[in-house]
Amino acid sequence: MNLEKQFTEIYEAHASKVFRLCLGYASGNEDLAKEWQQESFIKVWQHRKSFKGKSSISTWIYRIAVNICLADLRKTKLHTQISDKLVVSATTEPEYTKKEEQLEQMYHCISQLTLNNKTIILMELEEISQLEIAETVGLTHGTLRTRLNRIRQSLLKCITNGK
Repeated sequence: MNLEKQFTEIYEAHASKVFRLCLGYASGNEDLAKEWQQESFIKVWQHRKSFKGKSSISTWIYRIAVNICLADLRKTKLHTQISDKLVVSATTEPEYTKKEEQLEQMYHCISQLTLNNKTIILMELEEISQLEIAETVGLTHGTLRTRLNRIRQSLLKCITNGK
C-alpha cells in the first residue's frame, strides 16, 4: 500500500476524534479546532517516519494533537475563554434549550481545569481507552483512574454550583 493511501486511512480513522479533542481545547470554537486538527495531521504526515510503533498509532496521533493545542493555548492564552458560539443569550434566542445551557456549563467547567486534566477528561469523553489515555499523558493506569475520579468530582461540583 502506498504512503498516501495509508495516510488517508489513518486520517479517516482518527480525524473526527482529533477534531472533537481539539474542540474541547478550543472551548467549542470550531474554526480553531479545525485549524488544530489540520495542523495535527500535517505533523503526522511530516513525522510519519519517526513513529516507532512503541505505542498505538492513535496514541501517537492524540499526543501530537494535544501538543499542538497546548502549544497554541500557551502562545495565545485562549484556555480561559469561552467561545461566543456557546454563549447564546436566552433573550435573543427563543429556542435556547436546557441542553444548550448544560453544554455551555460543561465547556465552562472543563475550561477551568488544568491543561493536563483537560487533556484527560476530553480524551475520556471521546471514549478513548484509559490505558491509551494513561500512555498519552504519561501516567500509570492506577494514577489515571484516581485523577479521573477527582476530575469528575470537580466537574460535578462546578456544574452543580453553576460556576
